[in-house]
Amino acid sequence: MTDSKTDRPTDDAPQSETGNRLFGRRKGRPLRKRRTSLIEDLLPQLQITVPKSGDGPTPGSWDPASLFDTPKREIWLEVGFGMGHHLAWQAKHNPDVGIVGAEPFLNGIAGLLGMIDDDDLGNVRIHPDDARPLLDALPDASVGRAFVLFADPWPKKRHADRRFIGPENLPRLARVLKDGAELRLASDDMGLVRWMLDHTVKHPDFEWTARRPSDWRIRPDDWPATRYEEKAIAAGRKPVFLRFVRRPRG
Repeated sequence: MTDSKTDRPTDDAPQSETGNRLFGRRKGRPLRKRRTSLIEDLLPQLQITVPKSGDGPTPGSWDPASLFDTPKREIWLEVGFGMGHHLAWQAKHNPDVGIVGAEPFLNGIAGLLGMIDDDDLGNVRIHPDDARPLLDALPDASVGRAFVLFADPWPKKRHADRRFIGPENLPRLARVLKDGAELRLASDDMGLVRWMLDHTVKHPDFEWTARRPSDWRIRPDDWPATRYEEKAIAAGRKPVFLRFVRRPRG
C-alpha cells in the first residue's frame, strides 16, 4: 500500500488467508537471495497469526502486547507499510513501543525484514496479509497510534470503495484506537485526500487536529519521509499530511 508505488497493484484480486478479497498483487519482482532467506527464516519469527473461530477472526480475542518479550509503552499499527521505511524508522526511534505492520505485498515485507535485520529491531511484528481481520481481532482501545500512509488512491470512480479509509474501516479503527490516540493519514493524490477528509471529518469518533495550512502541508519531526513521498515531490506532486485524534468514548 504505502511507499511501494513503484509496484502499483493491478486489478487482480487474490484472496486473503481469511477469505476476504484483496485488491492488488501479492508479489512483484523476483526476490534476491538475501530477501528470500529473510522471508524463509526471519518472517516466521515475527509473523502474527490472527486467532480465528469458525469462518473468521474471534472479535477482540488477540492481545498484541503478548507478542513482545518486554513490556511496551504502547502498541502502534501501520496498515499497508509498503517497503517498510516509515515503520522501521518509527521502530528504531521508539524502542519502548511495539509496532505491528500489516502488508500483503511480499516484496514490501522482504524490504522491511531487511531493515529489521540490519538494525536488530526487536519491537516489530508483521501480519503479511489483509489488515481487516487483524483489526477485527484486536481488543477495544488497544492501539495508541495508527498509520495509513500513501495508500493506493484507486482513482477510477468505480474503484473508490476499495480505498481503505472509508465507511467500512473507519469504525474498525475507531474501535481499536485508545481515547486520544492519533490516526495519521497521508497522500499525494488530491482525490484521495478529499475522500479521506470527507469521510474522517464526518465520522463522530474522529477530530481533525489541523488549525492552519502548515498543519497539513508540513510533516511533524517524528514523521519521516518515505521514498515514495520523495519521488512524488520530485515529480511535482505535493503530499498532504492529515492527523486525527480519537475522541473520548461516552
